[in-house]
Amino acid sequence: MDVRPSGIHHVTAIASDPQANADFYLNALGMRMVKRTVNFDAPQTYHFYYGDRAGNPGTIMTFFPWPDAPKGKIGAGQATTTTFSVPEGSLGWWADHLASLNVPTTRPAERGQEDVLSLRDPDGLLIELAASADFHDTDPWDGGGVPAEHAIRGIRAVTLTEQDLDGTAAMLGDTLGFRLESEGGGRMRFRTDESGRGVGTIVDVVGDPAAERGVVAAGTVHHVAYRAPDTPVQDAWRRSLAEDGVGVTEIRDRTYFTSIYFREPGGVLLEIATDGPGFDYDEPLLELGRSLKLPPWLEPDHERIAANLPNVRVGG
Repeated sequence: MDVRPSGIHHVTAIASDPQANADFYLNALGMRMVKRTVNFDAPQTYHFYYGDRAGNPGTIMTFFPWPDAPKGKIGAGQATTTTFSVPEGSLGWWADHLASLNVPTTRPAERGQEDVLSLRDPDGLLIELAASADFHDTDPWDGGGVPAEHAIRGIRAVTLTEQDLDGTAAMLGDTLGFRLESEGGGRMRFRTDESGRGVGTIVDVVGDPAAERGVVAAGTVHHVAYRAPDTPVQDAWRRSLAEDGVGVTEIRDRTYFTSIYFREPGGVLLEIATDGPGFDYDEPLLELGRSLKLPPWLEPDHERIAANLPNVRVGG
């Protein structure tokens, strides 16, 4: 078994000010708030999920916004860049849109033939928008001020930065079954499917022996999640990883999916998450993200938990 046909499920990062985080991803990037809940392991902080109209796997960027969180350091042993797909010909519109919001952008020259716009979110998290003609079976959100013809289609890629490429490459290629597509200049590109198309199919691994180790805090990625279609496949993955000597967690209930977690040799925390039940599990599609939702075991304390969270204005 492998996860090649499915690609990325979501990317989770750390933020500081929850209102600034929501304003940026809802208004600047035009994503939809598909779930407003809490960190199930630390319910004193929010867990925000942003995505397309229905919160399809492969479109989801999530955040733990900790007010007054210390600044992290992007570095080795981390997912250092998250790249979103936008339609071909859209980057000029995005550059103008982001400039109108005083969000600085750059066009990296070192990315070869890829047309990419780089920017940072309010906490310094590195984001890219990549113009792509790939087909994405997603439902772009047009309710956040970004027209549908320019809207984000999903997560295109993540970039892992490692001091040593060998162990990471072996896990991606041999253990997880990703396909090595290209390498050179200290960069290896893996694909999670054979077609080279679709949401979240690219993993770039950059080797930099001199890179300092990253520190996970505000402005850094916490983990990258890949997709499993259901719990039996996920459990098969868990058993296979354990048999290979990988330290992997038990299956954890995240209400909208179940999860297992493990680290690749360079230190990046990875997850395999199921596609279902989905974000409309506890609220209708038209109302996603409008109210605070808690898992059943926290619901008895809903009033107390809500009262201790900062007030955040979000769209629906």
